[in-house]
Amino acid sequence: MTMSSLTTRRATPADTDLFLQMCRDFHLEDGSPLDAAGEATIAHICAGEALAPAFLLEHEGAPAGFFVLTLGYSVENGGTDGFIDDIYLIPALRGRGLGRQAVGLAIAAAREVGIRVLLLEVEAHNERAYSLYRKMGFADTKRRLLRQVIAED
Repeated sequence: MTMSSLTTRRATPADTDLFLQMCRDFHLEDGSPLDAAGEATIAHICAGEALAPAFLLEHEGAPAGFFVLTLGYSVENGGTDGFIDDIYLIPALRGRGLGRQAVGLAIAAAREVGIRVLLLEVEAHNERAYSLYRKMGFADTKRRLLRQVIAED
């Protein structure tokens, strides 16, 4: 039996509407709907923001999801680090091993853009994703991610 696979490509400005709809779906599902600033950011990253390379996932030539990497720099991590800021696979394709492929593609893309240490966060209620990430080599840091908004639009 041949397992179907995902492909990936960088998002372009022409992908903005599709990317935005999938981001809305992802954020609603995850319990953190996009605000106006988040929605405005989608066009910016599809235009090629260097600090947030965005990728579309495709399955058999059709849109299947996306991921966004965000780059940073860390003494603790020995230089360039990054987050899988968002990763999403459309619900109809889940449960087929494609999530593992999507994460693998994100890891490969992170290497290509020079990320040394890759991080991600997962909602506490999402045990399925947490289990997948752990199986793929991500370690639970046992730290708490804190947040403060310092710039309002």
